[in-house]
Amino acid sequence: MLNIIWLFMLVVSVLLAGVTSRLPAVAESVVKSAETAVTLALGLIGIMSLWLGMMRLAEKAGLIQSLSCALRPVLRWLFPEVPRDHPAMGAIVMNIAANMLGLSNAATPLGLRAMQELEKLNTRPGVATNAMCTFLAINTSSVQLIPITAIGILAAAGALQPQFIIGTALLATACSTVAGIVSVKILEQLPVFRLSSDRITPSHQQLRTADAETVVTLSPWKTWHWVVILALILCFAMFLVNLIGSQSAPHGDLFPRIVNAFSILAVPFLLTLFPICGWLRGLKVYEEFVEGAKEGFHVAIRIIPFLVAMLLAIGMFRAAGGIDLIADWTRPALQFLHFPTELLPISLMRPLSGSGSLALFSELVKQHGPDSLIARTAGTLYGSTETTFYVLAIYFGSVSIRRTRHALPAGLIADGVGIIASIAICRWLMPL
Repeated sequence: MLNIIWLFMLVVSVLLAGVTSRLPAVAESVVKSAETAVTLALGLIGIMSLWLGMMRLAEKAGLIQSLSCALRPVLRWLFPEVPRDHPAMGAIVMNIAANMLGLSNAATPLGLRAMQELEKLNTRPGVATNAMCTFLAINTSSVQLIPITAIGILAAAGALQPQFIIGTALLATACSTVAGIVSVKILEQLPVFRLSSDRITPSHQQLRTADAETVVTLSPWKTWHWVVILALILCFAMFLVNLIGSQSAPHGDLFPRIVNAFSILAVPFLLTLFPICGWLRGLKVYEEFVEGAKEGFHVAIRIIPFLVAMLLAIGMFRAAGGIDLIADWTRPALQFLHFPTELLPISLMRPLSGSGSLALFSELVKQHGPDSLIARTAGTLYGSTETTFYVLAIYFGSVSIRRTRHALPAGLIADGVGIIASIAICRWLMPL
């Protein structure tokens, strides 16, 4: 499906640009898209090296296994083909937690690590497994507690209650997440997407052997170890209380202040916790971190071709006026369905481009005011959906997946439900 969509966008972009005399703009977008793809990939090297190094420390110290065991019932239902003690389980949980707190810089490397672990269980190189598709559906449904970027734009524009969209975005993203999970579970059973066998036993056996070797080399937990960890937690708890008390508007309400404080302290806490736990268990923390960080460079380079291909098609289609044309064609039908036509451009742009949808959201805030129904609905929509095509390109590109199966339809279904839920919820809570 992705092959057809990519080819369609290229051909239609050129034909449309020729009809509308936008060929120079399309030609310029080709160069810019290639440059942007390389810039994005190279910009990920540092942050990916950091978090992949930290993930190695957490895995070697046994933290990842403990985390996955705590959430085993949910994970086993979502990913039945993944062994229960596989490192991918912990990486998936940490990726979801980072997304919920709005830590995009940490969520992407953690997600890439999860994809790498899932690829180790893949018996069909180049073909996405059911677990990969499920993981992508959860990511593209954009689970997050606070849409920090959207709130910041509303606050900068002088909104009286920029935190209004926290509740609406939370409800909308819950709807999109449920839709993504349900759709991916249904689609994987269809004949066109079904795989002959998804249960992997050899990798599971290898994993158990590797884990046994790792456990033998670790020092056992001692009482004073727990004292050190408890002291660290109490220290950060004090920081958290102070940070919550020091925050002012636009985070005046208690809930957004608490979540915002967690978002700020999450990274320093994890960067302290993982090395300390590794040291307590007898690891050479510096050497282990460097060993894990080495993978960051290779992953960033590996995703460049996939990013170039995806951003090329999106850039050409946008420069040729494809989004504007779709908006014009569908406007009458959407008006009949009482869909706000002002939100159509951002609804079409959101699965394609994060920067493009952010620019459209900013423009809507300027045109209609930060406290208007349109602005709040657009902020909710922005916070409850994700750039599906970009996520697929970067995550699948990191493990050289070319046959994405049902990941794209499930992601687009989640986006569609998130858009509809955003409009319905905002109208319900803020009627015209």
